[in-house]
Amino acid sequence: MIQSILPEQWQDRLSIPVVMAPMFLVSGPEMVIAGCKKGVVGTFPALNQRTSEGFEQWLIQITEALTTFEQETGKKAAPFGVNLITHPSNPRMEADLALCIKYKVPLIITALGAMRSVTDQVHQYGGVVFHDAINIRHARKAADANVDGIIAVSAGAGGHAGAINPFALIEEIRGFWTKTLLLGGCINRGHQIHAAQVMGADLAYVGTRFINTLESRAPEGHKTMILESTADDVVHTPAVTGVPSNFMKQSLLNSGYDMKALLDQGHIDFGKKLTPSGSDSSKAWQDVWSAGHGVSGIKNIVSCEQLIEQLVLEYKNSNCR
Repeated sequence: MIQSILPEQWQDRLSIPVVMAPMFLVSGPEMVIAGCKKGVVGTFPALNQRTSEGFEQWLIQITEALTTFEQETGKKAAPFGVNLITHPSNPRMEADLALCIKYKVPLIITALGAMRSVTDQVHQYGGVVFHDAINIRHARKAADANVDGIIAVSAGAGGHAGAINPFALIEEIRGFWTKTLLLGGCINRGHQIHAAQVMGADLAYVGTRFINTLESRAPEGHKTMILESTADDVVHTPAVTGVPSNFMKQSLLNSGYDMKALLDQGHIDFGKKLTPSGSDSSKAWQDVWSAGHGVSGIKNIVSCEQLIEQLVLEYKNSNCR
């Protein structure tokens, strides 16, 4: 059995070394609670709630549900986490961070800007900070910000993904990083989680596979498109959100995107992107569906409980080979 480098607060709380990646407009309290109860770190983006007031209600819902679970079962739930976009264009960053501090959210996942000030505030209440990194430059910035874990988002991951092979990305980061390291990109099965650890990661960062669960907030069309897609149906482009990301080609076509223009650099502005549904800018978030190359291995829609039990069994079997 491979020994993972995990935050001290997480010891004996995971059934499998997996963090459920936060997915925009897909992850919600239902999926987070279901994952944490089964020993997987459940996370969601703060911006999945359209206001900070709504975000606070989700924090209350998750905290109360997991507290009740532990009281009734005598078992420890896995920690839960919140993804904060720390880019200057996010107008809610400070307000949402204040709520995370208020409710002592166990894990904060920062993206689009590693900030020492955020890390320090989370550490003050005993929380943990992980940061997304698609290359060695981002990883070193995260290390300078004193984060507790670096998420190596490799080629083929869903959402804001990198373009570097996972073998190379893990090798480069491990050259200087001795704390918790996560690997994201095309991880659907238990033996792939084991493989990530063999490569040098401590935890697998699994996103796309959880889109096709009953607790996912993705529309049925999104889930069906995943069932029908292969890796060739995923397009890596900065044109939608301003950051290079992976999206399903058919959803881009359905939304009227010019396929020839998809390599044009977009503009990052989360204030504009958070305008009410119905405006043109909301199309980037609601009509275009993200997924990674892992769509190739997804053939069904199951509950989080069923999926995690399958992952645990596959993981244990792969460790016995």
